[in-house]
Amino acid sequence: MSDVTLATRRLGAALWRIDRVWLAFGLLFLALALGMPGQALTSARFTLESFLGILPFLVASVVLAAWLKAAGADRLIGARVSQSAVIAVVAAAAFGAFSPFCSCGVVPLIAALLAAGVPLPAVMAFWLASPIMDPEMFVLMWAQLGLPFTLAKAAAALGVGLLGGFATLGLERAGLLSGALRAGVGCGASCSTPGQPIALRWAVWRDARRREWFRTEARQVAVFLAKWLLLAFAIESLMVAWVPGEVIADNLGGGAAIPLAVALGVPAYLNGYAAIPLIGQLMSSGMAPPAALAFLVAGGITSLPAAMAVYALVRPRLFLWYLVLALTGSLVVGYTYRLWLAL
Repeated sequence: MSDVTLATRRLGAALWRIDRVWLAFGLLFLALALGMPGQALTSARFTLESFLGILPFLVASVVLAAWLKAAGADRLIGARVSQSAVIAVVAAAAFGAFSPFCSCGVVPLIAALLAAGVPLPAVMAFWLASPIMDPEMFVLMWAQLGLPFTLAKAAAALGVGLLGGFATLGLERAGLLSGALRAGVGCGASCSTPGQPIALRWAVWRDARRREWFRTEARQVAVFLAKWLLLAFAIESLMVAWVPGEVIADNLGGGAAIPLAVALGVPAYLNGYAAIPLIGQLMSSGMAPPAALAFLVAGGITSLPAAMAVYALVRPRLFLWYLVLALTGSLVVGYTYRLWLAL
């Protein structure tokens, strides 16, 4: 065997051992640095600023998830919420519809909820509803797009959350979503074995074993979330540079149909706040309000960081289910709003 072949095999083996997310992140910036140095700097700045912006949410959720695990509260919370799945879904959808979390900020919280044992239907309800509306967006939309359209978007957030939560509950009860979470999600260092529940103790710092559980869980959750968010923000920077939101939104002008609006909104990146003046201009130029609403809902749910985080937390079949819910919910919102306006 030649030295070149041996070196190639060793390099391949070393790359295989590297985490694929970190490898993709490194190769992306290597390619940009070699081919487009200017874009590499722009993307690095965008990625860093976006990550620092979400860092407070990330730290808070990591501490919460690790504390709940070390305290032994994960199973307790999951059991209490599971006692009434219907109430859990309704409460999660309502909280998500009016929570101050964007599609990026909600990701760490979702990881903490899954780690705490909150049932998947309730988590899905919150996951879908939260990116659609928040208090700040409500005020800005009211000022620029009017109260009726703003209330319709708030109602859409609640409705999509309820639709996704109860649809997920139905599939889960039918046994179609068992084992849908990736290995390690919802189970960490302090997971107890069947029949050996961990005693609840909130003061985890007083127990050496629980302190170790806390450190292990915090480290695992932090690395897991950080690597996926960094990769998502890096790819998002390229979408912002090469596919500006204005270009996507301009294709929805005139009498754009609701399915076209959803089809463009699901894969598109369009920041919720930046979309407000763009959609306002298009609506004043004749864009149908139902199509505008469907586009905003679809784009909010499936923004790139949120979608990649979903893929990181769940297995492929649940990720596809998430996309189906986003697509279906956006279509339902658009057609329902059109019927409402026709009354």
